[in-house]
Amino acid sequence: MSNQDEIREFLASRRAKITPEQAGLPAYGGNNRRVSGLRREEVAMLAGVSVDYYTRLERGNFGGVSESVLAAIARALQLDDAEREHLFDLARANLSLRPARRRPAQQRVRPTVQRILDAMTDVPAFVRNNRRDLLAANRLGFAVYSEVYADGAQPVNTARFLFLNPRAQTFFLDWPGAATDMVASLRSEVGKDPHDRGLSDLIGELSTRSQEFSTLWAKHNVRHHVSGTKGIHHPVVGDLQLTFESMDLPADPGLALIVYGTEPGSASHDALSMLSSWDATQIQGATPQDAIMSDGA
Repeated sequence: MSNQDEIREFLASRRAKITPEQAGLPAYGGNNRRVSGLRREEVAMLAGVSVDYYTRLERGNFGGVSESVLAAIARALQLDDAEREHLFDLARANLSLRPARRRPAQQRVRPTVQRILDAMTDVPAFVRNNRRDLLAANRLGFAVYSEVYADGAQPVNTARFLFLNPRAQTFFLDWPGAATDMVASLRSEVGKDPHDRGLSDLIGELSTRSQEFSTLWAKHNVRHHVSGTKGIHHPVVGDLQLTFESMDLPADPGLALIVYGTEPGSASHDALSMLSSWDATQIQGATPQDAIMSDGA
């Protein structure tokens, strides 16, 4: 999908979500309205621009648009922080030169970052890129995500596992919620870097191989997914309710450190401690990934 198509469908989808009543407007036309959301002329009025100008913008022509106009449109459509950032990302991508799609960069985790991971012995931790490839993990991270690593696909990718591996339906306790969050976060990543070939290839693969992904992708929802909770069913210790925090690595653009935890004194805390003890009894001297892959074989 081109950047102009992205702009058109994103704005149209946000416009469809806001009723005149929510926008503080009289619902002219009553039951004869052909759309449940706002009309283009209503968005234009709320944003303080002409109908022709807003129509041009919604068609993806962002040439010369100012930040103040974008902000006015964001207010008119009642965009949240993630949606507003996505709108500005789409505008920047539209105004910049359009290079050919870049090949995926060879991303490596620096030894200093790996040492930080390895020093986290009581919590699961990972480093991932914007395509949701898991580039590195500590021992407890491998143990918690043993089902994902046992998938066998390379690179290890949580989005592919989520939508293409039937075991994901059991592994994620709230699979629909996990799927919705994953698609919305990938949509946000595409807005930031539409020329990332690896990311666009991943979206194309998932769109053609997963009807669930394709349906969610068509909604054009975006969100920041940097903290929260995640429920998983581990084959060894059962259900785990995990908190997580995602932190960008400024020295490694596109990479983020993901750290999981549990509430002190909770059943999940005890189960995670049990998992750590179980992992310590596995193959001595092997790397964490070797131990997990051997156990799952």
